[in-house]
Amino acid sequence: MTEVATSRRSRITPEREAELYEAVLELLREVGYDALTMDAVAARTRSSKATLYRQWGGKAELVAKAVRHSKPGGMALEEIDTGSLKGDLHALTLMSDDCTMEQNSALMRGLAMVVHGNPELLRAFHEHLIEPEMAVFRRVVQRAIDRGEVREDNPAIEFVMHMMMGGFAARTLIDEQPPTQAFLLSYIDAVVLPALGAPTT
Repeated sequence: MTEVATSRRSRITPEREAELYEAVLELLREVGYDALTMDAVAARTRSSKATLYRQWGGKAELVAKAVRHSKPGGMALEEIDTGSLKGDLHALTLMSDDCTMEQNSALMRGLAMVVHGNPELLRAFHEHLIEPEMAVFRRVVQRAIDRGEVREDNPAIEFVMHMMMGGFAARTLIDEQPPTQAFLLSYIDAVVLPALGAPTT
């Protein structure tokens, strides 16, 4: 299966892949998930529908990977190790500027209801978005445990991803403002670090 997936991915250049993902995100913002079709993506990107299905298998995987592509990732995340939990969480937050956060927040609000009514999209989101981000936070917290900043038995460890996602989503719901770097940095210092018993200075 890995060889097949690699074969599929090798048919398209990274530049073309990025171009396709951006077109998918544009369509999502314009019409939403339900109205987005592979025909529309093919027309917008001047590609064949057969190529899209061969590369991604279907709409759910294409959308999940497009959203993932819009987020920081790859080596940039792997290289973050500031020497403190606060520094690492701040560095992760600062990888997205305020404009990108606002766009992602609007996009995720639009997809939130659809995800829970669409098992295929939910599976794709878990595979391409939720699990990779949880893995990043697990590594960051594990380093903090190894440094002695966080106790290994702290029950809040299990909820780091919940706290981070909650702050991001609740900013618009409660304050009617988009999430920003300043808000999330203050949220990390006031909520996440104290819950983990980690230094805030």
